[in-house]
Amino acid sequence: MREDAIEMLRGWLVRSMDPESAAWFDVRRNSLIHDDSEQTLDIALGMIPRRLGKGALALTDADLASAHHAIEGWTPAGWSVSDAARILVLSELPPSAKSFAMRLRSLCQTADAAELVTLYRGLPLYPEPAALQQQVGEGLRSNMRVVFEAIAHNNPYPNAHFDLHRWNHMVLKALFIESPLAPIQGLDKRANAELARIMCDFAHERWAAGRRVPFDIWRCVGPFALGAMIDDLARVLSTGDATERRAAALALAVSTDSRAAQVLKEAPDLAIELADGKLAWASLR
Repeated sequence: MREDAIEMLRGWLVRSMDPESAAWFDVRRNSLIHDDSEQTLDIALGMIPRRLGKGALALTDADLASAHHAIEGWTPAGWSVSDAARILVLSELPPSAKSFAMRLRSLCQTADAAELVTLYRGLPLYPEPAALQQQVGEGLRSNMRVVFEAIAHNNPYPNAHFDLHRWNHMVLKALFIESPLAPIQGLDKRANAELARIMCDFAHERWAAGRRVPFDIWRCVGPFALGAMIDDLARVLSTGDATERRAAALALAVSTDSRAAQVLKEAPDLAIELADGKLAWASLR
């Protein structure tokens, strides 16, 4: 739950800061309880990197497992102490006349790329999550890949709150900007027939232009591969490189089309890997 995640973040920060830094941060957090004006918030957020530094937030494997348990898909790996402190400050803001969505929008309008990354990484912990979708949509339209990936990668917010159209649009944009699909939380859970069709259309456009097709699109196709989609997978299985062939085999293995098993027989080496449990999406790079 959100409250559990915020409590974890507090503990990780205490563990990562020296006593002087921790005392300063407590004073700033407490001041926002009594005065959460725009000026006070801006000063606190601006001073955090200078006072706390940009060192890594030290997290163990157990910490990351606890994060995932608190909020499915939440992965704070790679956060800095300053990232965590800024996100905690925002997550703890008391209710005010100005909605949190409006406050986040104001912050995003004046933020640089690094600040936007931090702001969007905090989405799983913020109040009023449903009201944040307009601002999140603007972040996804950014021409800065790091900003897009702060929302799309290792962030459970899209899986929890996006409708079918926005979800599919995010996955398609990831392909257009050559951003990998694997870090998208809920990629398998949110697979759908419309997205499978979009992925195959994308593949045909790339083939027609003589361009390479990213292997991970077939992960979105497999469960819905029928008819002509099986022909697409057969093409990849027969003409792709080692990674592409393995991706096609994984997709064929979950297809409900009776032809899929027959096509897989044409690649006995991969069929054996599948039968032995040695082939998985996580192993493909």
